[in-house]
Amino acid sequence: MKKLIIILISMVTIVASCNKETFEEYYPDPSKISSSTLEKQFTGMMNSNVNWVVPDYWNYFVVLRITANRWTQSIGWINTGSQYVPGGAAVAGRWNSYYNFLSQYKVFEDIYNSASEREQRDKRIFMIAATIYLHYHTQQTVDLHGDIPWSEAGMMSQTGGDYVRSRPAYDNAEDIYTKMLDDLKAFATELNTLEVMPGILTGFRTHDIVNKGDLDKWKRYSNSLRLRMLARVSGVPAFQARVVTEVAEILNNPATYPVLEDNSHNIQINIFSQDTPIHSRGFRTGLEDWDGNLAGKVMLDHLVTNNDPRLRVLFQPGRVDDEFIDEWVGVDPLALESTQQALITTGTVSRYNWSTLSRNQFFPGVIINAAEVDFLKAEALLAAGQDPQAKAYYEKGVASSVDFYYGLRAISNNNESPEYEPYTEAEIAAYLAQDDVSWDNATSAAEKLNLIATQKWIHFNVVQPNENWAEYRRLKLPQLSFWVDNSDPQSQPPSRWQYSDSEQTYNEANYNAVRGKDTYNTKIFWDVR
Repeated sequence: MKKLIIILISMVTIVASCNKETFEEYYPDPSKISSSTLEKQFTGMMNSNVNWVVPDYWNYFVVLRITANRWTQSIGWINTGSQYVPGGAAVAGRWNSYYNFLSQYKVFEDIYNSASEREQRDKRIFMIAATIYLHYHTQQTVDLHGDIPWSEAGMMSQTGGDYVRSRPAYDNAEDIYTKMLDDLKAFATELNTLEVMPGILTGFRTHDIVNKGDLDKWKRYSNSLRLRMLARVSGVPAFQARVVTEVAEILNNPATYPVLEDNSHNIQINIFSQDTPIHSRGFRTGLEDWDGNLAGKVMLDHLVTNNDPRLRVLFQPGRVDDEFIDEWVGVDPLALESTQQALITTGTVSRYNWSTLSRNQFFPGVIINAAEVDFLKAEALLAAGQDPQAKAYYEKGVASSVDFYYGLRAISNNNESPEYEPYTEAEIAAYLAQDDVSWDNATSAAEKLNLIATQKWIHFNVVQPNENWAEYRRLKLPQLSFWVDNSDPQSQPPSRWQYSDSEQTYNEANYNAVRGKDTYNTKIFWDVR
Protein backbone atom coordinates (compact mmCIF):
# COMPACT_ATOMS: atom_id res chain seq x y z
CA MET A 1 0.00 0.00 0.00
CA LYS A 2 1.25 3.42 -0.84
CA LYS A 3 2.02 5.59 2.12
CA LEU A 4 -0.94 7.63 3.26
CA ILE A 5 -0.78 11.17 1.98
CA ILE A 6 -1.31 13.27 5.03
CA ILE A 7 -1.73 16.94 4.19
CA LEU A 8 -0.22 19.06 6.90
CA ILE A 9 -0.04 22.76 7.55
CA SER A 10 1.82 24.68 10.19
CA MET A 11 0.29 26.03 13.33
CA VAL A 12 -2.15 28.86 12.72
CA THR A 13 -0.17 31.13 14.98
CA ILE A 14 2.98 30.33 13.05
CA VAL A 15 1.32 30.48 9.63
CA ALA A 16 0.41 34.11 10.21
CA SER A 17 4.06 35.06 10.46
CA CYS A 18 6.06 32.41 8.58
CA ASN A 19 7.05 32.50 4.93
CA LYS A 20 6.70 29.56 2.54
CA GLU A 21 10.28 28.40 3.05
CA THR A 22 9.78 28.20 6.80
CA PHE A 23 6.53 26.33 6.25
CA GLU A 24 8.20 23.75 4.04
CA GLU A 25 11.03 23.27 6.51
CA TYR A 26 8.63 22.87 9.42
CA TYR A 27 6.70 20.12 7.64
CA PRO A 28 8.37 17.84 5.08
CA ASP A 29 6.76 16.63 1.88
CA PRO A 30 3.51 15.01 3.10
CA SER A 31 3.73 12.27 0.46
CA LYS A 32 6.72 10.92 2.35
CA ILE A 33 4.88 10.67 5.65
CA SER A 34 3.51 7.25 6.60
CA SER A 35 1.92 8.15 9.94
CA SER A 36 0.32 11.14 11.58
CA THR A 37 -0.88 12.43 14.92
CA LEU A 38 -4.52 13.11 15.67
CA GLU A 39 -3.88 16.85 15.81
CA LYS A 40 -1.96 17.06 12.54
CA GLN A 41 -4.45 14.84 10.72
CA PHE A 42 -7.27 17.09 11.97
CA THR A 43 -5.58 20.07 10.35
CA GLY A 44 -4.61 18.05 7.29
CA MET A 45 -8.21 16.95 6.79
CA MET A 46 -9.44 20.55 6.94
CA ASN A 47 -6.68 21.80 4.70
CA SER A 48 -7.10 19.06 2.09
CA ASN A 49 -9.94 20.89 0.37
CA VAL A 50 -9.34 24.44 1.58
CA ASN A 51 -9.39 25.67 -2.04
CA TRP A 52 -13.08 24.76 -2.22
CA VAL A 53 -13.74 27.12 0.69
CA VAL A 54 -11.27 29.95 0.17
CA PRO A 55 -11.81 31.45 -3.33
CA ASP A 56 -9.56 29.64 -5.78
CA TYR A 57 -8.93 29.80 -9.53
CA TRP A 58 -10.03 26.25 -10.37
CA ASN A 59 -13.25 26.39 -8.37
CA TYR A 60 -14.34 29.75 -9.74
CA PHE A 61 -13.13 29.53 -13.34
CA VAL A 62 -13.54 25.85 -14.17
CA VAL A 63 -16.52 25.02 -11.97
CA LEU A 64 -18.66 27.93 -10.78
CA ARG A 65 -18.33 30.20 -13.82
CA ILE A 66 -20.25 27.72 -16.00
CA THR A 67 -22.58 26.20 -13.38
CA ALA A 68 -24.05 27.74 -10.23
CA ASN A 69 -23.15 31.34 -11.01
CA ARG A 70 -25.06 31.15 -14.29
CA TRP A 71 -27.92 28.98 -13.10
CA THR A 72 -28.81 31.50 -10.40
CA GLN A 73 -28.22 34.50 -12.70
CA SER A 74 -25.73 35.81 -10.16
CA ILE A 75 -23.63 36.75 -13.18
CA GLY A 76 -24.30 37.82 -16.73
CA TRP A 77 -22.93 35.82 -19.69
CA ILE A 78 -23.28 35.34 -23.43
CA ASN A 79 -25.67 32.51 -24.20
CA THR A 80 -24.05 29.55 -25.96
CA GLY A 81 -25.04 26.01 -26.82
CA SER A 82 -24.83 23.31 -24.11
CA GLN A 83 -24.55 25.94 -21.38
CA TYR A 84 -26.80 23.93 -19.06
CA VAL A 85 -24.58 20.85 -19.06
CA PRO A 86 -21.89 20.83 -16.33
CA GLY A 87 -18.41 20.39 -17.79
CA GLY A 88 -16.64 17.10 -17.20
CA ALA A 89 -13.62 18.82 -15.67
CA ALA A 90 -15.86 20.74 -13.27
CA VAL A 91 -17.66 17.62 -12.09
CA ALA A 92 -14.56 15.43 -11.83
CA GLY A 93 -12.53 18.11 -10.06
CA ARG A 94 -15.05 18.66 -7.33
CA TRP A 95 -15.90 14.95 -7.01
CA ASN A 96 -12.26 13.95 -6.62
CA SER A 97 -11.59 16.74 -4.16
CA TYR A 98 -14.50 15.70 -1.96
CA TYR A 99 -13.40 12.07 -1.88
CA ASN A 100 -9.82 13.00 -1.10
CA PHE A 101 -11.21 15.08 1.75
CA LEU A 102 -13.45 12.24 2.92
CA SER A 103 -10.48 9.85 2.85
CA GLN A 104 -8.52 12.27 5.01
CA TYR A 105 -11.43 12.32 7.47
CA LYS A 106 -11.53 8.51 7.54
CA VAL A 107 -7.80 8.44 8.34
CA PHE A 108 -8.43 10.94 11.13
CA GLU A 109 -11.29 8.76 12.39
CA ASP A 110 -9.03 5.71 12.28
CA ILE A 111 -6.37 7.47 14.36
CA TYR A 112 -8.99 8.61 16.86
CA ASN A 113 -10.55 5.16 17.19
CA SER A 114 -7.12 3.60 17.70
CA ALA A 115 -6.31 5.94 20.58
CA SER A 116 -6.79 4.98 24.21
CA GLU A 117 -10.14 5.67 25.88
CA ARG A 118 -8.55 8.44 27.87
CA GLU A 119 -7.06 10.14 24.80
CA GLN A 120 -10.39 9.85 22.99
CA ARG A 121 -12.13 11.45 25.97
CA ASP A 122 -9.54 14.21 26.34
CA LYS A 123 -9.51 15.01 22.62
CA ARG A 124 -13.21 14.59 21.95
CA ILE A 125 -13.42 18.19 20.68
CA PHE A 126 -11.26 17.25 17.69
CA MET A 127 -13.71 14.52 16.63
CA ILE A 128 -16.75 16.77 17.06
CA ALA A 129 -15.22 19.64 15.09
CA ALA A 130 -13.94 17.36 12.34
CA THR A 131 -17.37 15.79 11.89
CA ILE A 132 -19.17 19.14 11.81
CA TYR A 133 -16.76 20.24 9.09
CA LEU A 134 -17.27 16.94 7.25
CA HIS A 135 -21.03 17.41 7.30
CA TYR A 136 -20.74 20.90 5.86
CA HIS A 137 -18.93 19.58 2.79
CA THR A 138 -21.06 16.45 2.56
CA GLN A 139 -24.25 18.53 2.57
CA GLN A 140 -22.99 20.46 -0.45
CA THR A 141 -21.98 17.28 -2.29
CA VAL A 142 -25.37 15.66 -1.68
CA ASP A 143 -27.06 18.85 -2.82
CA LEU A 144 -25.20 18.60 -6.14
CA HIS A 145 -25.59 14.88 -6.84
CA GLY A 146 -28.19 13.28 -4.53
CA ASP A 147 -27.17 9.75 -3.51
CA ILE A 148 -23.39 9.45 -3.10
CA PRO A 149 -20.91 6.85 -1.81
CA TRP A 150 -20.44 7.88 1.81
CA SER A 151 -20.47 5.46 4.71
CA GLU A 152 -18.26 2.96 2.85
CA ALA A 153 -16.18 5.53 0.95
CA GLY A 154 -12.60 6.55 1.74
CA MET A 155 -11.84 3.25 3.45
CA MET A 156 -8.47 2.38 1.91
CA SER A 157 -6.70 2.78 5.23
CA GLN A 158 -9.17 0.45 6.95
CA THR A 159 -9.03 -2.22 4.21
CA GLY A 160 -5.26 -2.30 4.15
CA GLY A 161 -5.16 -0.89 0.64
CA ASP A 162 -7.45 -3.57 -0.82
CA TYR A 163 -8.87 -1.68 -3.81
CA VAL A 164 -11.66 -4.18 -4.56
CA ARG A 165 -12.94 -4.20 -0.98
CA SER A 166 -12.79 -0.41 -0.95
CA ARG A 167 -15.31 0.11 -3.77
CA PRO A 168 -18.14 1.88 -1.96
CA ALA A 169 -21.88 1.47 -2.32
CA TYR A 170 -24.06 4.57 -2.71
CA ASP A 171 -25.89 5.89 0.35
CA ASN A 172 -29.39 7.26 -0.03
CA ALA A 173 -29.36 11.06 0.11
CA GLU A 174 -32.20 11.18 2.65
CA ASP A 175 -30.35 8.75 4.90
CA ILE A 176 -27.20 10.89 4.73
CA TYR A 177 -29.18 14.00 5.69
CA THR A 178 -30.81 12.10 8.54
CA LYS A 179 -27.45 10.94 9.89
CA MET A 180 -25.95 14.42 9.63
CA LEU A 181 -28.93 16.01 11.39
CA ASP A 182 -28.74 13.36 14.13
CA ASP A 183 -25.04 14.07 14.64
CA LEU A 184 -25.44 17.84 14.71
CA LYS A 185 -28.27 17.60 17.22
CA ALA A 186 -26.18 15.35 19.46
CA PHE A 187 -23.16 17.67 19.17
CA ALA A 188 -25.32 20.66 20.10
CA THR A 189 -26.12 18.99 23.40
CA GLU A 190 -22.66 17.58 24.02
CA LEU A 191 -20.84 20.86 23.39
CA ASN A 192 -22.80 22.53 26.18
CA THR A 193 -21.23 20.27 28.79
CA LEU A 194 -17.94 19.30 27.15
CA GLU A 195 -14.91 20.21 29.23
CA VAL A 196 -11.62 20.60 27.41
CA MET A 197 -8.44 20.59 29.46
CA PRO A 198 -6.30 23.74 29.06
CA GLY A 199 -3.42 21.88 27.41
CA ILE A 200 -5.72 20.15 24.93
CA LEU A 201 -7.49 23.43 24.20
CA THR A 202 -4.16 25.07 23.42
CA GLY A 203 -3.41 22.35 20.89
CA PHE A 204 -6.91 22.61 19.45
CA ARG A 205 -6.49 26.36 18.95
CA THR A 206 -3.22 25.72 17.17
CA HIS A 207 -4.62 23.19 14.70
CA ASP A 208 -8.10 24.62 14.07
CA ILE A 209 -7.88 26.65 10.84
CA VAL A 210 -11.61 27.49 10.82
CA ASN A 211 -12.54 28.83 14.26
CA LYS A 212 -9.09 29.00 15.89
CA GLY A 213 -10.23 26.90 18.82
CA ASP A 214 -13.22 29.08 19.73
CA LEU A 215 -15.61 26.58 21.35
CA ASP A 216 -18.51 29.03 21.29
CA LYS A 217 -18.12 29.37 17.52
CA TRP A 218 -18.14 25.61 17.08
CA LYS A 219 -21.44 25.45 18.98
CA ARG A 220 -22.89 28.21 16.81
CA TYR A 221 -21.53 26.54 13.68
CA SER A 222 -23.15 23.21 14.55
CA ASN A 223 -26.55 24.72 15.33
CA SER A 224 -26.51 27.10 12.35
CA LEU A 225 -25.58 24.30 9.96
CA ARG A 226 -28.41 22.23 11.42
CA LEU A 227 -30.80 25.14 10.86
CA ARG A 228 -29.66 25.37 7.22
CA MET A 229 -30.17 21.66 6.66
CA LEU A 230 -33.57 21.62 8.38
CA ALA A 231 -34.70 24.40 6.06
CA ARG A 232 -33.38 22.45 3.08
CA VAL A 233 -35.58 19.42 3.90
CA SER A 234 -38.57 21.41 5.21
CA GLY A 235 -40.75 20.54 2.21
CA VAL A 236 -40.15 16.78 2.46
CA PRO A 237 -43.10 15.04 4.23
CA ALA A 238 -40.86 12.54 6.03
CA PHE A 239 -38.89 15.38 7.65
CA GLN A 240 -41.62 17.91 8.38
CA ALA A 241 -42.40 16.88 11.97
CA ARG A 242 -38.71 16.88 12.78
CA VAL A 243 -38.24 20.27 11.16
CA VAL A 244 -41.04 21.89 13.16
CA THR A 245 -39.82 20.44 16.46
CA GLU A 246 -36.10 21.07 16.04
CA VAL A 247 -36.37 24.52 14.50
CA ALA A 248 -38.58 25.61 17.39
CA GLU A 249 -36.09 24.05 19.79
CA ILE A 250 -33.25 26.08 18.29
CA LEU A 251 -35.13 29.36 18.02
CA ASN A 252 -36.68 29.20 21.49
CA ASN A 253 -33.56 28.15 23.39
CA PRO A 254 -30.71 30.43 22.29
CA ALA A 255 -28.68 29.74 25.42
CA THR A 256 -28.76 25.99 24.82
CA TYR A 257 -28.64 26.11 21.02
CA PRO A 258 -26.81 29.31 20.08
CA VAL A 259 -26.54 30.24 16.41
CA LEU A 260 -24.77 33.03 14.53
CA GLU A 261 -26.22 36.34 15.67
CA ASP A 262 -23.94 38.91 14.06
CA ASN A 263 -20.95 39.10 11.75
CA SER A 264 -18.49 38.60 14.60
CA HIS A 265 -19.82 35.03 14.77
CA ASN A 266 -19.36 34.27 11.05
CA ILE A 267 -17.83 30.89 10.28
CA GLN A 268 -15.11 31.43 7.69
CA ILE A 269 -11.45 30.75 7.01
CA ASN A 270 -9.74 34.11 7.41
CA ILE A 271 -6.64 35.17 5.52
CA PHE A 272 -3.99 36.47 7.92
CA SER A 273 -1.04 36.99 5.59
CA GLN A 274 -0.17 36.97 1.90
CA ASP A 275 2.86 34.78 2.53
CA THR A 276 1.18 31.55 3.63
CA PRO A 277 -0.18 28.48 1.81
CA ILE A 278 -3.76 29.55 2.63
CA HIS A 279 -4.66 32.52 0.43
CA SER A 280 -7.36 33.83 -1.91
CA ARG A 281 -5.12 35.28 -4.61
CA GLY A 282 -6.66 32.95 -7.19
CA PHE A 283 -9.99 34.72 -6.76
CA ARG A 284 -8.96 37.43 -9.24
CA THR A 285 -8.33 35.23 -12.25
CA GLY A 286 -10.94 32.70 -11.17
CA LEU A 287 -13.78 35.22 -11.20
CA GLU A 288 -12.55 37.75 -13.76
CA ASP A 289 -11.09 35.57 -16.54
CA TRP A 290 -13.34 35.13 -19.60
CA ASP A 291 -15.70 37.75 -18.16
CA GLY A 292 -16.89 35.60 -15.30
CA ASN A 293 -17.63 38.68 -13.19
CA LEU A 294 -20.26 40.39 -15.35
CA ALA A 295 -23.33 41.76 -13.59
CA GLY A 296 -26.62 40.03 -14.35
CA LYS A 297 -29.45 42.39 -15.26
CA VAL A 298 -32.07 41.09 -12.82
CA MET A 299 -29.93 41.39 -9.70
CA LEU A 300 -28.29 44.66 -10.72
CA ASP A 301 -31.62 46.28 -11.64
CA HIS A 302 -33.02 45.40 -8.24
CA LEU A 303 -30.09 46.99 -6.44
CA VAL A 304 -30.17 50.13 -8.59
CA THR A 305 -33.94 50.63 -8.61
CA ASN A 306 -34.26 50.24 -4.86
CA ASN A 307 -31.12 52.18 -3.86
CA ASP A 308 -29.61 49.14 -2.20
CA PRO A 309 -26.66 50.22 -0.01
CA ARG A 310 -24.74 47.12 -1.15
CA LEU A 311 -24.62 48.33 -4.75
CA ARG A 312 -21.48 50.47 -4.45
CA VAL A 313 -19.39 47.79 -2.73
CA LEU A 314 -20.81 44.70 -4.44
CA PHE A 315 -20.65 45.97 -8.04
CA GLN A 316 -18.86 48.64 -10.02
CA PRO A 317 -19.90 50.48 -13.21
CA GLY A 318 -18.46 49.64 -16.61
CA ARG A 319 -15.23 51.21 -17.88
CA VAL A 320 -14.77 53.03 -21.16
CA ASP A 321 -11.31 54.32 -22.10
CA ASP A 322 -10.08 53.23 -18.64
CA GLU A 323 -12.63 55.45 -16.90
CA PHE A 324 -15.61 54.27 -14.88
CA ILE A 325 -18.87 55.45 -16.45
CA ASP A 326 -21.87 56.92 -14.65
CA GLU A 327 -24.23 54.10 -15.56
CA TRP A 328 -25.25 50.68 -14.26
CA VAL A 329 -25.83 48.04 -16.95
CA GLY A 330 -26.32 44.30 -16.47
CA VAL A 331 -26.43 41.51 -19.04
CA ASP A 332 -29.98 40.49 -19.96
CA PRO A 333 -30.12 36.65 -20.05
CA LEU A 334 -32.86 36.77 -22.71
CA ALA A 335 -31.20 39.32 -25.00
CA LEU A 336 -29.77 38.53 -28.41
CA GLU A 337 -26.19 37.31 -28.38
CA SER A 338 -25.14 40.37 -30.39
CA THR A 339 -26.66 42.68 -27.78
CA GLN A 340 -24.95 40.83 -24.95
CA GLN A 341 -21.63 40.87 -26.76
CA ALA A 342 -21.86 44.62 -27.43
CA LEU A 343 -22.06 45.41 -23.73
CA ILE A 344 -18.82 43.56 -23.14
CA THR A 345 -17.04 44.88 -26.22
CA THR A 346 -17.84 48.52 -25.43
CA GLY A 347 -17.00 48.10 -21.75
CA THR A 348 -20.34 49.49 -20.59
CA VAL A 349 -21.41 46.40 -18.67
CA SER A 350 -21.09 46.55 -14.86
CA ARG A 351 -19.01 43.99 -13.00
CA TYR A 352 -18.52 42.61 -9.53
CA ASN A 353 -16.49 45.01 -7.44
CA TRP A 354 -12.77 44.28 -7.79
CA SER A 355 -11.75 45.77 -4.48
CA THR A 356 -14.45 44.09 -2.39
CA LEU A 357 -14.26 40.68 -4.01
CA SER A 358 -11.90 39.37 -6.67
CA ARG A 359 -8.86 41.60 -6.03
CA ASN A 360 -9.31 41.61 -2.27
CA GLN A 361 -6.43 39.36 -1.23
CA PHE A 362 -7.84 39.09 2.29
CA PHE A 363 -11.17 37.73 1.10
CA PRO A 364 -12.12 34.90 3.48
CA GLY A 365 -13.41 31.44 2.77
CA VAL A 366 -17.08 31.87 3.64
CA ILE A 367 -18.82 28.87 5.21
CA ILE A 368 -21.94 30.28 6.90
CA ASN A 369 -22.71 33.75 8.21
CA ALA A 370 -25.17 35.78 10.24
CA ALA A 371 -27.26 37.10 7.34
CA GLU A 372 -27.99 33.58 6.09
CA VAL A 373 -29.05 32.50 9.57
CA ASP A 374 -31.31 35.56 9.92
CA PHE A 375 -33.05 34.69 6.65
CA LEU A 376 -33.42 31.04 7.75
CA LYS A 377 -35.05 32.23 10.97
CA ALA A 378 -37.34 34.58 9.04
CA GLU A 379 -38.51 31.75 6.79
CA ALA A 380 -39.13 29.40 9.71
CA LEU A 381 -41.05 32.02 11.68
CA LEU A 382 -43.11 32.94 8.63
CA ALA A 383 -44.06 29.28 8.20
CA ALA A 384 -45.01 29.14 11.89
CA GLY A 385 -47.34 32.13 11.48
CA GLN A 386 -45.20 34.44 13.61
CA ASP A 387 -45.24 37.40 11.25
CA PRO A 388 -43.78 40.16 13.49
CA GLN A 389 -40.82 38.01 14.44
CA ALA A 390 -40.32 36.92 10.83
CA LYS A 391 -40.27 40.56 9.74
CA ALA A 392 -37.70 41.41 12.43
CA TYR A 393 -35.30 38.70 11.27
CA TYR A 394 -35.89 39.51 7.60
CA GLU A 395 -34.88 43.12 8.20
CA LYS A 396 -32.02 42.06 10.48
CA GLY A 397 -30.77 39.78 7.70
CA VAL A 398 -30.67 42.66 5.24
CA ALA A 399 -28.74 44.80 7.73
CA SER A 400 -26.33 41.92 8.43
CA SER A 401 -25.75 41.46 4.71
CA VAL A 402 -25.02 45.15 4.17
CA ASP A 403 -22.59 45.15 7.08
CA PHE A 404 -20.94 41.97 5.80
CA TYR A 405 -20.10 43.40 2.39
CA TYR A 406 -18.86 46.70 3.73
CA GLY A 407 -16.73 44.70 6.15
CA LEU A 408 -15.18 42.83 3.23
CA ARG A 409 -14.35 46.07 1.47
CA ALA A 410 -12.84 47.46 4.68
CA ILE A 411 -10.28 44.62 4.96
CA SER A 412 -9.30 44.77 1.28
CA ASN A 413 -5.78 45.66 0.21
CA ASN A 414 -7.02 46.83 -3.20
CA ASN A 415 -8.39 50.25 -4.17
CA GLU A 416 -8.81 49.93 -7.94
CA SER A 417 -12.60 50.11 -7.78
CA PRO A 418 -14.35 53.48 -7.35
CA GLU A 419 -14.20 55.14 -3.96
CA TYR A 420 -17.26 54.55 -1.81
CA GLU A 421 -19.12 56.13 1.07
CA PRO A 422 -19.80 54.06 4.20
CA TYR A 423 -23.40 52.95 4.58
CA THR A 424 -25.74 54.54 7.12
CA GLU A 425 -28.60 53.10 9.16
CA ALA A 426 -30.88 55.61 7.43
CA GLU A 427 -29.92 54.09 4.06
CA ILE A 428 -30.86 50.62 5.24
CA ALA A 429 -34.18 51.89 6.61
CA ALA A 430 -34.95 53.65 3.33
CA TYR A 431 -34.10 50.51 1.38
CA LEU A 432 -36.37 48.38 3.58
CA ALA A 433 -39.20 50.83 2.87
CA GLN A 434 -38.97 50.37 -0.92
CA ASP A 435 -42.00 48.71 -2.55
CA ASP A 436 -39.93 45.75 -3.79
CA VAL A 437 -38.37 45.24 -0.39
CA SER A 438 -40.92 46.28 2.24
CA TRP A 439 -42.32 43.48 4.36
CA ASP A 440 -45.46 45.47 5.15
CA ASN A 441 -46.25 45.93 1.46
CA ALA A 442 -46.33 42.17 0.91
CA THR A 443 -49.93 40.98 1.14
CA SER A 444 -49.46 37.22 1.52
CA ALA A 445 -47.12 34.62 2.99
CA ALA A 446 -46.06 33.72 -0.56
CA GLU A 447 -45.02 37.31 -1.28
CA LYS A 448 -43.11 37.49 2.00
CA LEU A 449 -41.31 34.25 1.23
CA ASN A 450 -40.33 35.78 -2.09
CA LEU A 451 -38.85 38.77 -0.21
CA ILE A 452 -36.76 36.45 1.96
CA ALA A 453 -35.63 34.35 -1.00
CA THR A 454 -34.70 37.44 -3.02
CA GLN A 455 -32.59 38.86 -0.22
CA LYS A 456 -30.90 35.52 0.31
CA TRP A 457 -30.18 35.35 -3.43
CA ILE A 458 -28.62 38.81 -3.41
CA HIS A 459 -26.62 38.03 -0.29
CA PHE A 460 -25.25 34.72 -1.64
CA ASN A 461 -24.50 36.00 -5.19
CA VAL A 462 -21.07 34.68 -6.28
CA VAL A 463 -19.77 34.46 -2.72
CA GLN A 464 -21.81 31.38 -1.73
CA PRO A 465 -22.72 29.94 -5.15
CA ASN A 466 -23.53 26.38 -4.13
CA GLU A 467 -25.88 27.50 -1.39
CA ASN A 468 -27.40 29.97 -3.83
CA TRP A 469 -28.16 27.29 -6.39
CA ALA A 470 -29.50 24.88 -3.77
CA GLU A 471 -31.86 27.48 -2.32
CA TYR A 472 -33.00 28.59 -5.77
CA ARG A 473 -33.86 24.98 -6.67
CA ARG A 474 -35.61 24.45 -3.35
CA LEU A 475 -37.72 27.63 -3.34
CA LYS A 476 -37.93 28.40 -7.09
CA LEU A 477 -37.55 32.00 -5.97
CA PRO A 478 -36.94 34.67 -7.05
CA GLN A 479 -38.62 33.87 -10.35
CA LEU A 480 -36.02 33.88 -13.12
CA SER A 481 -36.38 33.32 -16.85
CA PHE A 482 -33.64 31.55 -18.82
CA TRP A 483 -32.85 31.45 -22.52
CA VAL A 484 -34.01 28.18 -24.08
CA ASP A 485 -31.12 26.25 -25.64
CA ASN A 486 -32.79 24.46 -28.55
CA SER A 487 -29.42 23.10 -29.69
CA ASP A 488 -29.13 20.71 -26.75
CA PRO A 489 -31.53 18.23 -25.13
CA GLN A 490 -30.73 20.01 -21.85
CA SER A 491 -32.49 23.22 -22.83
CA GLN A 492 -32.80 24.72 -19.33
CA PRO A 493 -30.67 24.61 -16.15
CA PRO A 494 -30.47 21.11 -14.67
CA SER A 495 -31.79 19.90 -11.33
CA ARG A 496 -28.55 18.19 -10.37
CA TRP A 497 -25.06 17.27 -11.53
CA GLN A 498 -24.44 13.84 -12.96
CA TYR A 499 -21.78 11.66 -11.35
CA SER A 500 -18.16 11.82 -12.35
CA ASP A 501 -17.32 9.54 -15.30
CA SER A 502 -14.80 7.77 -13.07
CA GLU A 503 -17.67 6.09 -11.20
CA GLN A 504 -18.66 4.09 -14.27
CA THR A 505 -15.06 3.01 -14.74
CA TYR A 506 -13.87 2.26 -11.22
CA ASN A 507 -17.07 1.67 -9.24
CA GLU A 508 -19.27 0.19 -11.95
CA ALA A 509 -21.27 -2.35 -9.94
CA ASN A 510 -22.29 0.19 -7.33
CA TYR A 511 -22.88 2.87 -9.93
CA ASN A 512 -25.29 0.57 -11.77
CA ALA A 513 -27.53 0.61 -8.71
CA VAL A 514 -28.08 4.36 -9.13
CA ARG A 515 -27.67 4.61 -12.90
CA GLY A 516 -31.40 5.23 -13.37
CA LYS A 517 -31.20 8.36 -11.19
CA ASP A 518 -28.14 9.73 -12.97
CA THR A 519 -29.88 12.27 -15.19
CA TYR A 520 -29.68 16.06 -15.18
CA ASN A 521 -33.38 16.40 -14.44
CA THR A 522 -33.66 13.94 -11.55
CA LYS A 523 -34.47 16.18 -8.63
CA ILE A 524 -32.61 16.05 -5.32
CA PHE A 525 -34.97 14.61 -2.68
CA TRP A 526 -35.59 18.02 -1.04
CA ASP A 527 -36.53 19.63 -4.38
CA VAL A 528 -40.30 19.20 -4.08
CA ARG A 529 -41.82 22.52 -5.22
